[in-house]
Amino acid sequence: MELPRMPSFRLDGKRALVTGASSGIGLGAAVALAEAGAHVICAARGAARLAEAVAAMQAAGFSAEARALDVADAAAVRDAFAGAPFDVVVNAAGLARHGPALETDPADYDAVMGVNLRGAYFLSQQAARAMQAAGQGGSIIHVSSQMAHVGGIDRAVYAASKHGLEGMVKSMAIEWGASGIRINSICPTFIRTPLTEATFDNPERVRWIEEKIKLGRVGEVADIMGAVVYLATPAAALVTGTSLVVDGGWTAG
Repeated sequence: MELPRMPSFRLDGKRALVTGASSGIGLGAAVALAEAGAHVICAARGAARLAEAVAAMQAAGFSAEARALDVADAAAVRDAFAGAPFDVVVNAAGLARHGPALETDPADYDAVMGVNLRGAYFLSQQAARAMQAAGQGGSIIHVSSQMAHVGGIDRAVYAASKHGLEGMVKSMAIEWGASGIRINSICPTFIRTPLTEATFDNPERVRWIEEKIKLGRVGEVADIMGAVVYLATPAAALVTGTSLVVDGGWTAG
């Protein structure tokens, strides 16, 4: 009897691009891919913090380099894909401006949509174009949110951007599947990062979060790293157009 073979969770010899890689989930994604063997180009807007993150990765023995990039700048995104194509692209860049829906102003709406949806759209487009031009497949992964599946207090704009992202992922998966390009999202619950400090400083919000997460704890960056490696590697070779929800049971009901 011939036994089935376990697909590889390795990325040796692969090139990966991670946006939002200077801290939080983006940095966790970069480290996860590097630990799986990939050479990782870490991209973010803040050059100083990005350089610090990449230096720490290199000191740990990982293959990584820094590249300044604002995903809201479509021309800069196009230029980022001008060279050799990437085998894996993880978009962890994101923006949140929370507040009551009745108080949302157009500037905040446009800023959130510009990064979370418009930026994600054209980043995906350029990544797929480069993969197709090279005659290769690849994996595109967006860090979305559990708010792509539910609503939340003071999160109308953020949830709208993430719900839109999910529809985009499904449609692009249909178009690009024949080229061997997989595109998926990861939908975390509340994760402790520098960007979520304000939320965790609010006792009322912390109580709300703890009541919703069925496993009884908030998420850590490490909780997302395995999901990134899974979707990036041959282990997820038949997975596209879907979301991997890492929410401790929040959306279960």
